[in-house]
Amino acid sequence: MAKIKALKCKECGREYPVEPLHVCEFCFGPLEVDYNYDEIKQNISKDKIKNGPNSLWRYIDLLPVENPTVGLNAGFTPLVKAENLGKELGLNNLYIKDDSVNHPTLSFKDRVVAVALSKAKEFGFDTAACASTGNLANSVSALAASAGMKCFVFIPANLESNKIIGSLVFDPVVVAVDGNYDDVNRLSSEVANEFGWAFVNINLRPFYSEGSKTLAFEVAEQLNWTAPDAVVAPLASGSLYTKIWKGFNELKTVGILDENEKMPRMYGAQASGCSPIYKAFKEGRDWITPEKPDTIAKSIAIGNPADGPYAVKVARESQGDIEIATNEEIIEGIFTETAGGTTIAVLKKFAEKGVFDKDEVVVAYITGNGYKTMEVLEGHLKEPIHIKPTLSEFKEKVVGAIINK
Repeated sequence: MAKIKALKCKECGREYPVEPLHVCEFCFGPLEVDYNYDEIKQNISKDKIKNGPNSLWRYIDLLPVENPTVGLNAGFTPLVKAENLGKELGLNNLYIKDDSVNHPTLSFKDRVVAVALSKAKEFGFDTAACASTGNLANSVSALAASAGMKCFVFIPANLESNKIIGSLVFDPVVVAVDGNYDDVNRLSSEVANEFGWAFVNINLRPFYSEGSKTLAFEVAEQLNWTAPDAVVAPLASGSLYTKIWKGFNELKTVGILDENEKMPRMYGAQASGCSPIYKAFKEGRDWITPEKPDTIAKSIAIGNPADGPYAVKVARESQGDIEIATNEEIIEGIFTETAGGTTIAVLKKFAEKGVFDKDEVVVAYITGNGYKTMEVLEGHLKEPIHIKPTLSEFKEKVVGAIINK
């Protein structure tokens, strides 16, 4: 019996064959991979996982791929105990899940693209594509190149220059669209329908999104097969947030986590300049009102998030919460990409509100590397001290300045 039953509509429950499909033709709801958990339970074990590769593919029994061929080194990133930040926030067991060192392009997108393009190869595609706010374009460009696939990436024209360069170095066709991410996504959907390419976050979205579950699998394993008490994660489309929740629950379903294990409270982070999921949650709505993004956190600036309603549902179901951070708050804190800055800013707000017990295990997800968005720090850091190459000037301008200060 196969580990995947079908693709299933998250709204009406209709089932579809395991093909590059993403929308229900009856109700237009999103499709999701439906697994045969009884079958998986017979095959998966902690020992099998432990003896697997040091990558996300150690969890292949819970991923929608039979033969991984792309992104073989993605995932299995560090879970770092944040001693200094924990002391500042009054948390004794604060951890950072650090996907800023993910392979090959330093963001969590390497996980989802590894799964999507491995599935694309199984389906026989030769051209990869995506709509992206930057990190996804980097990852699709890099992994498509490694897989020998042609590649087209569609991005907003005003993206951070480091992210644009981070795609161009792998020689894809980069299409810079005059508009925001939602404009890019609409165009990409038309292109996907016209050309039939493997758009990782459109026609391959049901498979692509499953890669985010490995962020939950790894944290559970790194915590000696327990779930944290609370999770703080960024909200863009809402997919990563909902899939982390799904991942912890799947481990429990297949017996890797104890049946009495309590699932984590899920806390979401959005930028104040693009917060449609936050507003829906706070206003008690189960629908999303789209908005035009205006924030430095461009990687999570999605004004019409596809999985927004499901993120709201997870926040409620897990007894969690959603908060926002301003541009100024995003810049403060640890050095990370702006999505991570949003996560840490919101973590601080929740800690100050006292929503975490001091001894609870809290995991904050950092999804991208700070070197990708360095321009946002301009004007917020100390300037270098310029001197002539003499000891006397060093003493006067450096040593003297520091002592007198």
